[in-house]
Amino acid sequence: MLESNEDKIKKTTQSKDEVIEPTKENEVISEQVNVELDSKEVVVEDEVTKASGTEKATADSKEPDTQEIGIDEKEAVSSDDNLVSKENSDEVEGNTEEEKPKKEVEIIKYDTLSLEELTDALDNIIHTQKVQHIKSSVEAIKSAFNLKFGTLLAEKKSLFLAEGGNTIDFQYSSPVKSKYNKLLSDYKKQKDIHYSNLEKQLKDNLEKRVQVIEDLKILIENADTKTMYKYFRDLQNTWRSIGPVPKTKYNDTWKIYHHHVERFYDLLHLSNDFRDLDFKNNLEEKLKLIEKAEFLAEMKDVNAAFKELQDLHKTWKEDIGPVAREMRDDVWDKFSAATKIIHDKRHDHFKSMKSQYVVIIEAKMLVIDEILSYDSSKNKTHNDWQKSIKDIDALRKKYFDAGKLPYSKSESIWKKFKEATKQFNREKNKFYKQEKNAQQNNLQAKLDLIKLAESIKDSEDWETTTNTFKKIQSDWKKIGHVPRKFSDDIWNKFKSSCNYYFDRYHNQKNALSDEQKEIIGHKIAFVEALKVEDYTTKDTITNLMESWSQLGSTPRGSKAVDLQFNKFVDGLLSKLSLDKSEIVLLKFKNIINGYLANNDIRKLDSELVFVRKKIDESVREIQQLENNLSFFSNASDDNPMVKNVHKNIDTFKNGLKAWKDKLAYIRSLDY
Repeated sequence: MLESNEDKIKKTTQSKDEVIEPTKENEVISEQVNVELDSKEVVVEDEVTKASGTEKATADSKEPDTQEIGIDEKEAVSSDDNLVSKENSDEVEGNTEEEKPKKEVEIIKYDTLSLEELTDALDNIIHTQKVQHIKSSVEAIKSAFNLKFGTLLAEKKSLFLAEGGNTIDFQYSSPVKSKYNKLLSDYKKQKDIHYSNLEKQLKDNLEKRVQVIEDLKILIENADTKTMYKYFRDLQNTWRSIGPVPKTKYNDTWKIYHHHVERFYDLLHLSNDFRDLDFKNNLEEKLKLIEKAEFLAEMKDVNAAFKELQDLHKTWKEDIGPVAREMRDDVWDKFSAATKIIHDKRHDHFKSMKSQYVVIIEAKMLVIDEILSYDSSKNKTHNDWQKSIKDIDALRKKYFDAGKLPYSKSESIWKKFKEATKQFNREKNKFYKQEKNAQQNNLQAKLDLIKLAESIKDSEDWETTTNTFKKIQSDWKKIGHVPRKFSDDIWNKFKSSCNYYFDRYHNQKNALSDEQKEIIGHKIAFVEALKVEDYTTKDTITNLMESWSQLGSTPRGSKAVDLQFNKFVDGLLSKLSLDKSEIVLLKFKNIINGYLANNDIRKLDSELVFVRKKIDESVREIQQLENNLSFFSNASDDNPMVKNVHKNIDTFKNGLKAWKDKLAYIRSLDY
């Protein structure tokens, strides 16, 4: 049976060895995404789908195998193999002792980084660390990047749809996404090269081990008791120095090697000195392993202790030979006792983890319930839905922040989470589909107004056309939003037509006739000839204002000369020894005469209404104050409060007289 195993190994060294194939990276979000609104859910659902890697890839690792490690010392070279070998797992991934990181990698909260920072972090670890040590970091960056980019993509798409865009036309590309995709491609190439080299290395190691077995057979067949022990120790050292072999070949090579080691020890029985020396050396090495195992049993980091224990068992089983028969049970019992302590701690650790899973599941279910009960029925506008989308995003983050679960426990709850977000998406997409139709109708309505504005902008029927333009401007404001990609263009066209007409309107209105130019010339000359010393009495100032009115109406746009004259008159009035109310009335008459000269009926009517309003207010105030006096019927006239009321009544009566004088003057005019 052993010879057939050797033959089998020899044959396999000539063919391609079987190694563990590294997991291929899945392609991530493409740079240009086309999404069909009517057939796919968007925004939140897209983000949830892209984020599935977080829950189902990086978060949901299976609980490690908890099978206890243990081999019977008495069967140390037998075919029984209960060891959970490091070579069968981590070494095939390339984590040989020389390749292990020297220190723990700093834990980074990738979900707090921006897209640019995530890309820089990926760039850094790919180019500064060994490819076999960065898988977990790369997966964490991928999950965070996909989630954030999915959110960004959903926002861009939502905005695109809100502006009236068609889902089949939606495209979005980003320089940071292009750089990120290239880095992932570089990482995949590096990983492929690493595993290709690892496969070759495993094959070379297998050939070396097969050669050691052949040399051991030759040593046994040509036994020389004087020198064979030295050669045997050299072969043992060579065997130990050889790295890992393909997983499928490990057990056969190990069994065949130890079969011949056992044969060698049978020969050693012929020389008690050699045998006793080897037993002594093996005992010393195994006692060292027991001491290390007892130290691991005191470690707080259970997982780290368990991993190191795998190495100790591998060394005990594979690298160290037997001890004297009377010592075998004792050393093995000590080693097993330390092993059992570590295993018991590890079982307790995973039991605690399972209780934490219950808490995480409950927290995630509460989030799912919140999403399912989220009320979006009152959402009527785009802003309403944008707020709801942010609320759902916050709940999604809360779901992921609740903790990670193994795949076996997360699959069902993950389906419930996706279904809950789909329910929200269906309502959201329904709104945006209706919003899209409404915006298209608004667009057509505004295009019709533009067409009307362009058709009448050259009209010279100023009154009718001006009223029409005012109406279509009012109608424009009442029409709702249009797709954003059209809004700037149609607004510029509409504004251009309106500006074109009103520029023509104001130009013709402000154009001065020869008669108007003559009036302005007379008024300018009149103002320039004014001298303060010529107007020192009320009559001369009154005559001055009448003379100014007789010069005619000042055209629109030339009011500066009127301001100069009014300022001059105000200066003259301030120098007269007149009652304040009389000066106010003279100034008022000057202003009203200006309106009358310009035939500005609208301003005259406005002044008339204003004066009447002030008269009514003054009357009401006087009545209220007189009514207040009735509360002081028993108070003397010297009472301060009574005096104050009388003073206020006098003030309002004086003001009332001034307003009535102004009203009388306006009524005396013939306009």
